[in-house]
Amino acid sequence: MALSDEEIRKIIAPLLFSGAKMLDKHCPKCGSPLFELNDRVFCPVCEHREKERKAELKGIEEILMEKLKILANNLPNDIEELEKHLKVIEKIIDILERYKRLEGEG
Repeated sequence: MALSDEEIRKIIAPLLFSGAKMLDKHCPKCGSPLFELNDRVFCPVCEHREKERKAELKGIEEILMEKLKILANNLPNDIEELEKHLKVIEKIIDILERYKRLEGEG
């Protein structure tokens, strides 16, 4: 994926000012120049994108957990309504488990 001007400004420029060394090698995934800092070679763009992806997943997870709490705290007495609530709770738990697996892939 090509670098946007914003990524260059927000990610790469600060690295250059911090003393990181831009290498003459490029990331095979995104094409960004690789950097070296404290004996660690890395792609700052891929690292940044991964942090953003994890933050998005975390935000979604928090929303789902809040919905789960609301449903759990407001269980109806009517058996048909209770079944509907429990089905939704089950779906939310399933989605949360999927997000946990996605977080583990990063």
